[in-house]
Amino acid sequence: MKVLVLGSGVIGVTTAHYLAEAGHEVTVVDRQPGPALETSFANAGEVSPGYSSPWAGPGVPVKAIKWLLMKHGPLVLRPKADPSMWVWLTQMLRNCTSARYAVNKARMVPIAEYSRDRLRDLRASTGIAYDERSLGTLQLFRTQKQLDGIGGDIEVLKQFDVPYEVLDPAGCIAAEPALARVKGKFVGGLRLPGDETGDCQMFTERLASHAATKGVTFRFGTTIEKIVAEGGRITGVATSAGMLTADAYVLALGSYSPFLARPLGISIPVYPVKGYSMTVPIRSEDGAPVSTIMDETFKVAITRLGSRIRAGGTAEISGYDLTLRDSRKDTLLHSVGDLFPQGGDLGSATFWCGLRPMTPDGPPIIGGTRYPNLFLNTGHGTLGWTMACGSGRVLADLMSGRKPEIDTTELAVSRYA
Repeated sequence: MKVLVLGSGVIGVTTAHYLAEAGHEVTVVDRQPGPALETSFANAGEVSPGYSSPWAGPGVPVKAIKWLLMKHGPLVLRPKADPSMWVWLTQMLRNCTSARYAVNKARMVPIAEYSRDRLRDLRASTGIAYDERSLGTLQLFRTQKQLDGIGGDIEVLKQFDVPYEVLDPAGCIAAEPALARVKGKFVGGLRLPGDETGDCQMFTERLASHAATKGVTFRFGTTIEKIVAEGGRITGVATSAGMLTADAYVLALGSYSPFLARPLGISIPVYPVKGYSMTVPIRSEDGAPVSTIMDETFKVAITRLGSRIRAGGTAEISGYDLTLRDSRKDTLLHSVGDLFPQGGDLGSATFWCGLRPMTPDGPPIIGGTRYPNLFLNTGHGTLGWTMACGSGRVLADLMSGRKPEIDTTELAVSRYA
């Protein structure tokens, strides 16, 4: 079968890889000059199935007010006259109940766990290196209230047999020795030893190169204009290079997926939530993290990537605005400097921002549509890197007529019907 994959981020490239493995003729199309140059470019570097949780949860509306008032708060809302923004926010608020949180998290953890295992298999079979480490994630709590509030997450971790450790300050320091320098700034942590880290852009670039040797064609610098349907099927994709045709099509354009789906009568409740990242060279090995620390107060993930520290955070709801704001840079500098004051050369920091494709309930959208030859792989939010390999594999299985190894029924867009 001839397949056209729209998008060359980590989701599109992993999907193309698994489709090619299944024997299909695959072409990937993207407006950028290479893979992973938008949302996959400089994310926090976490592969964190144990930390896969919906943003919509009980207590979030009250917390949101507090976050909006904090100097270094993790949430920023810049209202716009955009109906999609307000519809998405309303839908998210409807998911901020204990019952919906439990359902949505239970949908997210299996695909994330499965994805981490597929990443390990892919790494073993291809030999791709991407500054990867398998040393877990430490969710660090600065207050006792934060630590006391992890019961619900632990119940879901138990439900899916995800290993975890609740640590006192000494346990946190044992996992991340550099924290000994700031031991008065936290009360404990939740460690997820099965989590990994790695450079998403490096991985995607190298997997794209590998896929090309296996016959995948990449058409970079090609703007996708619209998807054309006729007679109940997709018949082609209009691009700046002309009409491209295939037997099947995969929409994997992250936050931009709704623009192409809407004219087809498909409503994808994905909205961009901007995230920021900072990358600094390591100044002191002893003062740097060994894996990933999630600073729970500021919702900043601080990750070791080879000889660099990458920090990522902020949920800025501001539409498709890609402005790099100094106030958000300051939050990243503050979190890293506060927890790892000797670790990185903050004076040499470089900054980036990208648009996370968020669904209002949390889980991604993976599967078929009302058109039998159009498939979706989008809406992964902050977890595209975490869920990429699993998402690509299950979609390739579905498109190849094979039963996926995990149940993905509740990840389909039909759940919003």
